[in-house]
Amino acid sequence: MDQPRSEQAATDRRPNGYADPSALVGFLKSLRSVRFFEQHKPVPENVLQDVLEVARWSGSARNRQPWEFVVVGERGTLESLAACEGRAAHLANAALGIVLVMAGEPEFFEQETFDEGRLSERISLTAASYGVASSVGWFKGQGREKAKEILGIPQSKLVRTVLSLGYPTSPPEGGHPALPKGRKPLSELGHEERYGQRRASAERTDVDGARSS
Repeated sequence: MDQPRSEQAATDRRPNGYADPSALVGFLKSLRSVRFFEQHKPVPENVLQDVLEVARWSGSARNRQPWEFVVVGERGTLESLAACEGRAAHLANAALGIVLVMAGEPEFFEQETFDEGRLSERISLTAASYGVASSVGWFKGQGREKAKEILGIPQSKLVRTVLSLGYPTSPPEGGHPALPKGRKPLSELGHEERYGQRRASAERTDVDGARSS
């Protein structure tokens, strides 16, 4: 198996290896889900390639790498997948979809569930680094079997997560419910040593006002 390569000399690296930490933290905090896309603006091939490269380098339990990816760009297929039982209707207007095909080994169910989540996040973050928006969707019930049938995926595989990618656009009038904005303050979330013992660190004010999704 190949190894990751850095394009930077060791003397050029910042503490995290590649960038100014505050800028990177700001980027990580900025990630939001987008469910409305410009249908006629495709995701460039070089961007998709980098998304898939980062996906394959995602960490996994015991480095099992229990995943494969089906990239879907054909409009009819996207619409068929969007109609499957679950919560992936945003596929219908996405530039493309990436269906995560997990190994589906029962003895590794918990590990695969965690690995599938971090794989999804890394795909979303890589896309966002190029200005490409994304949203995670799920197939449930018979929708999982239908998605496998549509894409020709073997029945032994586990298919439940799909990501929509594309360039964001405004939702149609009345087509998007109001959602809470911002995030809960850290003072409500952080505990120290024992649950109920609040952290004494200074509170950082959440001023981004971004949609919580």
